[in-house]
Amino acid sequence: MRIAYLSTFYPYRGGIAQFNAALLRTFAKKGHQTKAFTFTRQYPSILFPGKTQYASANDTSEDVHAVRVLDTVNPFTFRSAAYSVMEFKPDIMLTKYWMPFFAPSLGMVGRELKKHGIVNIAVLDNVIPHEKKFYDALLTRYFLRSYHGFIAMSKSVAEDVRSFIPDAKVKVHPHPMYDFGDRLEKSDAKHKLGLSESDNYILFFGFIRRYKGLDLLLEAMAKIALKNKNFKLLVAGEFYGDSSYYLNKIDEYGLRDKVILHTDYIPTERVRYYFCAADMVVQPYRSATQSGVTQIAYHFEKPMLVTDVGGLAEIIPNRKVGYVVKPSAVEIATALTDFYEHKAERETTFTAGCRDEKKHFQWESFAEAIEKLYKEIKG
Repeated sequence: MRIAYLSTFYPYRGGIAQFNAALLRTFAKKGHQTKAFTFTRQYPSILFPGKTQYASANDTSEDVHAVRVLDTVNPFTFRSAAYSVMEFKPDIMLTKYWMPFFAPSLGMVGRELKKHGIVNIAVLDNVIPHEKKFYDALLTRYFLRSYHGFIAMSKSVAEDVRSFIPDAKVKVHPHPMYDFGDRLEKSDAKHKLGLSESDNYILFFGFIRRYKGLDLLLEAMAKIALKNKNFKLLVAGEFYGDSSYYLNKIDEYGLRDKVILHTDYIPTERVRYYFCAADMVVQPYRSATQSGVTQIAYHFEKPMLVTDVGGLAEIIPNRKVGYVVKPSAVEIATALTDFYEHKAERETTFTAGCRDEKKHFQWESFAEAIEKLYKEIKG
């Protein structure tokens, strides 16, 4: 089978580019002919909230060489991108969808390919975005109607698809597990990051956006029950938005000696140090569908604390691999207190639970789900 994949690839950075590269490698290993296509311009710089859209030269996704064909804000490239994909003569064109900004460009490409009998399948991170705008529904509907079928990475996303297209061909398969290298001893990882080996650390990892609830975690840490616990919060990821809101919270709660900020973009080769240095990975999200951070934590067999929003609870069995709590500072504080009051027992139990659960999140089974969906669409 010939598989074209139009989405974010190197030289662009981030979890989506890494996801796409890993999935395309998996299809190649299965014997399919593959070709990657990406953007000439992904976002206009004025709309991009981070410091740069581009990866470092040694990013692990650079081994997938993508042809740059699509400018998301130049409609004159939409059809030409579709023709570039069609020159490959694919059986399937895959894409990734995570925000309505991409609906006009990727939707037009999908519609052009549909006219020529090419099956279009979209892997969906989100359908309804976390940070909503009045035009989201219109753009999302346009995109969804441009594709034959969908892989949703949580049940909540599949339900969102059906709210737009009740008879949509949509399959649910959880986000596969990222591989960011071998595990390190905690002491070695702490040394690599310049952290005190005598302190314990919880980790908040990834781009810092309001819906991810870092402020809830800071409020939880300010609770009296936690003030004398021997752990610190390690925040690793770039601010997407105004950093002063969080810095003021840290000062307001008197947490300067409890919070360590590494708020540049974390390059791929350093990700493992952060996860291996931590006792627990905390995702205090106000809204979510699924999360690549969860899958990195599974790879490193790290206990997790997540909030019961979106699809997070679907893949984090409560009290087996960690805690599932309401998005409340009180509940987050209660769970952290329980973990550190019974640290040896909880860490042993949750690590073993991660080791057992991670077998469900393989790239091969994700690729097989796409193959099955393709056959169903073809009839």
